Amino acid sequence: MTSSSPVIEPKSTFTPPNSKKRYAVVGLGARARMFTDALACNFSDNSEIVGLCDISPTRIEWHNNRLHEEHNHAPVQGYHADDFEKMIAEQKPDTIIVTTFDALHHEYIIRAMNAGCDVIVEKPMTIDAEKANEIHETMRRTGRDLRVTFNVRYQPLSTKVRELIAGGAIGKPLAVNFNYVLDTRHGADYFRRWHRDKANSGGLLVHKATHHFDLVNWLIDSVPEEVFAFGDLKFYGHEAAEARGEKYDYERYTGSEASKKDPFALRLDETEYTKTLYLDAEKESGYVRDKNVFGEGITSEDTMGVLAKFRNGAIMNYSLIAYAPQEGYELYITGDKGRIEVRMQRPPHVLDENLENISEGEGTTTVRLFPMFSEPQNIEIPKAEGGHGGGDNLMLQHLFSGEKIDDPLHRHATYNDGLASLALGVAANKSIASGQPVCVRDLMNVE
Repeated sequence: MTSSSPVIEPKSTFTPPNSKKRYAVVGLGARARMFTDALACNFSDNSEIVGLCDISPTRIEWHNNRLHEEHNHAPVQGYHADDFEKMIAEQKPDTIIVTTFDALHHEYIIRAMNAGCDVIVEKPMTIDAEKANEIHETMRRTGRDLRVTFNVRYQPLSTKVRELIAGGAIGKPLAVNFNYVLDTRHGADYFRRWHRDKANSGGLLVHKATHHFDLVNWLIDSVPEEVFAFGDLKFYGHEAAEARGEKYDYERYTGSEASKKDPFALRLDETEYTKTLYLDAEKESGYVRDKNVFGEGITSEDTMGVLAKFRNGAIMNYSLIAYAPQEGYELYITGDKGRIEVRMQRPPHVLDENLENISEGEGTTTVRLFPMFSEPQNIEIPKAEGGHGGGDNLMLQHLFSGEKIDDPLHRHATYNDGLASLALGVAANKSIASGQPVCVRDLMNVE
């Protein structure tokens, strides 16, 4: 991609009356359920699932069984990952939904577009600049559309803050302070599974922070220009544990007697869900879902700090920690006419039997607006049902309803939004590796 690369505008996703859009899903871990549930239930009048694709036949069977039991859905034709193009040729999907692990996103996006399909991809779009540039070139050549799923934009909290800033409540945004802490249930889970290897996930500055970076880009209506970052593995991993005088000899938790009193342990044989979708599928996928968070082979950081300058002149201080006793964040945006302060404190996370992050009790969220030279205001945030603070349901409606939805706040993320969020994380990773500031335009062309 060069500085002269054109902006790729998304095509309309409007579905004409009396027609059903055809979808196939590749990558059948837990995250795929959000999309298959939506298509099988809420949007079945105008959408249909025509293919399930994965390296594991056990996972394909599990998803089909669940679709039948919970939604009375007819069996969906399954395909091994090696037969991805065969699935497209036989089932003729309009859109491929990519929910593989992050390092494979670009491969299936490109293969789908080359076969004539549009794509919806779980965030992040991919994990590095080289793969992003390959995607861009494929989009330019094929003219296909790509949507990245940023559900945080749809949360009532995010929507209200965006409305305030877009309405001029704080004037021109000049400075952002964003501090996010994951607790030792939520944060640790990234170090049990494939995310622990930066080659799979791009690390948390790409996989997790992509939500946060997209939120800031969207709220201040700009894109990153220059980035400097620090990051290290300070809590998880065997070296950090040994430095504290702790030693853990087991590679994984399931089947380990020694791990029975370990508060970080996850045992896949304790629920039917984890046993079927992960433990039983290991023989086909090779994927171990319950690795010791203080074991070998962890290359992702758990402690990160980022300084970024945006094209509109705003600057941001951002931090992400993955081992706090309590989860939450603080987001402060200061402009030339005022300041917005958001504080969210979540109760301790608990993983339910489906490995969904749920919370015990109620958390607290406060939003305060401080106009210049006038009294502060407490901002009320409406509640919404559903995952990710109510964001999932609205995002899925935008993706699958087939309706032309009025979206004055531009919550429906485009390819360019996905690229801008990715660029900040990739530049931060480059800066950590080099110890130098990184210019985003040297990596990829973000418009």
